[in-house]
Amino acid sequence: MKSARLVRAAVAAVLAVALLAACSSDDGNDGVPRGWIRDKYTESGADWVVAGKSPTQVADAIHGHRQALDRASGESMQFLRYGDDMVTVSPYRSGSRIEIEDYRNGYHRHSRHLTYWPDPDSDSFRGGGPGEGK
Repeated sequence: MKSARLVRAAVAAVLAVALLAACSSDDGNDGVPRGWIRDKYTESGADWVVAGKSPTQVADAIHGHRQALDRASGESMQFLRYGDDMVTVSPYRSGSRIEIEDYRNGYHRHSRHLTYWPDPDSDSFRGGGPGEGK
């Protein structure tokens, strides 16, 4: 009886770990390279800062590590689109600030620079998650 409970508990633990790993904010093959950004740049609250590099240089490095689905620029900022997320690299002091946010929020904040990117509120938008437009 005890061994059956132990086996069930062990199986449940393994499944829970596998489920958490699958649902984590891991980089995946097509998403924002969060782990790489976290390892390469200095964390500052919810963002990352890069001393001495322009937004274009930082965006080039991120895009070079994992190619974005789309890229745009405006007002000295660089924008990289990765499915349901986007990266904004903006000037900050003598370097740059990297922000990662949900595509919908980022699109609404910076839509004047993203004129040819798909509107996430349209029926035809195909993000990476569940919902309309699939």
